[in-house]
Amino acid sequence: MASSAKDIQLRELKDTISQLKTMMSEQTELIKSLRLIIEEKSNHEKALQEQVDYLTKKLFGASSEAKTIDVPGQMNLFDEAEMEQDFSIPEDEMPVKEHTRKKKSTHADMFKGLKVNRIVIPLNEEEQICPVCGTQMELIGEEYVRRELVFVPAKCEINEYYSQNYSCPFCKEGKGDTEKAVIVKSKVPSALVGKGPASSSSVAWTMYQKYANSMPLYRQEKDWKQYGAEISRTTLANWIIYCAQHYFQPVYDYFHRELLKRSFLMGDETRVQVLNEPERRPQSQSFMWLFRSGEDGLPVIILYGYSPTRSGDNAVKFLDGFSGYLETDGYQGYNKVPGIKRCSCWAHIRRYFIDAIPKGKQFDYSQPAVQGVQYCDRLFRIEDSINKHHPGDYEKRRQLRLEKEKPILEAFWSWLDCQHPTRNTRMDKAVTYVQNRRSTAETYLEDGRCSFTNNLSENAIRPFTVGRKNWLFSSTVDGVNASAVIYTMVEMAKAHDLNIYGYLQHLLEQRPDQSWSDEQLADIAPWSEKLQHLKNRM
Repeated sequence: MASSAKDIQLRELKDTISQLKTMMSEQTELIKSLRLIIEEKSNHEKALQEQVDYLTKKLFGASSEAKTIDVPGQMNLFDEAEMEQDFSIPEDEMPVKEHTRKKKSTHADMFKGLKVNRIVIPLNEEEQICPVCGTQMELIGEEYVRRELVFVPAKCEINEYYSQNYSCPFCKEGKGDTEKAVIVKSKVPSALVGKGPASSSSVAWTMYQKYANSMPLYRQEKDWKQYGAEISRTTLANWIIYCAQHYFQPVYDYFHRELLKRSFLMGDETRVQVLNEPERRPQSQSFMWLFRSGEDGLPVIILYGYSPTRSGDNAVKFLDGFSGYLETDGYQGYNKVPGIKRCSCWAHIRRYFIDAIPKGKQFDYSQPAVQGVQYCDRLFRIEDSINKHHPGDYEKRRQLRLEKEKPILEAFWSWLDCQHPTRNTRMDKAVTYVQNRRSTAETYLEDGRCSFTNNLSENAIRPFTVGRKNWLFSSTVDGVNASAVIYTMVEMAKAHDLNIYGYLQHLLEQRPDQSWSDEQLADIAPWSEKLQHLKNRM
């Protein structure tokens, strides 16, 4: 019996030990689980703090990186530079007086106080001969035809056009071969827009103020009134849209055809708001795209294009027929474009590492993000040196890139493979961003005409983002398409060092249409030798 009692006691002790082991195992697992929760919470707090520091830097920090980088001209990430809009000054807040005015014939009220130039269009000497009997015709009077508003810097004047009427006295007396009097009128140039007062100078100035100086139409309306002309913003908008559709569109289409012939292009896109867009809410975000020629040594071509969405299908449509290298930011929508080789922008890669640097750790070289910036800076310095010593020598640039930059890239990829940052941190986002674009980040090594960054296209689209802060939105699809066309003309003039206002006025004076050939359109392209007189001219 005693032995039996000891056995029972032993079994109880064994059971107790087993229970304790199970409890200890459960407690160990619980501790591990709690440690994981604490670690995840800590990582989450770290990620949130990083985000707070990042947003604080964006909100209150210097817009320039001159103090923290070695490479001048570094651009902010395109989509992060223009995140906010100010709707405190809606354009349609200003009253439009045109709706309460009298008939269009009351131009005298609209332009009272302006100097009027009387322009008489004479009949050519050969046309002064009677077409019926050959007798010299006599001047019998003048006939008012139309008037136009002409913009002169710092003042406005009115040009009134009159035609001269000539009658044959021989036929008038019934001595000719016709019973009716023969009257011939001199031809007066047709109006630029309908039968209104718009002229090439006034419309060009309106476009220049809005698209080059970012002055919205409601401000221009006040400005015109100071000159003595009461022109409503509605009228100004109509001028812009009409001229863009009828005179600039053929030039734009020509630029587009020429752009697609190139082998090196660059692209970017930004948001735009269109209030009255079919089947879309006014708050919907649409997009303005920019495509331009790359560093191929040929005349620069810059084109804007509007689309209601950011879908890559829009890039496919715009670049239909293009085959070659395309430099862009990291947006994956461009992958839909067939027949291209993508080049990733190293300015964006560098920016991701800069944003991943912890607050106050810019000079802590033990930080992985700082190390990533150092790799990028080394590449930028070599690029700057190559471009400085061998400008325009693309084959030399290709050779030196392979010789000096490829080893750095190989070291960079090896370093990147060793990085395992905390999940959801900015460093994790930077590593993921670069790893996903590993192949396209090296494409630029294939040809010296490939760009190292996308800064040229971002510089070209920046005037639109600056203008957007002033005029805020477009009212209609026609309006935003007109803006795309006119911004194209403005940036093309800039790129070729032409006076912007002078070039716009020249195009309006020429009035190209769809019947013009590419040879004719080439004569009014900003790279044409025939337009060099427009440089440094108002």
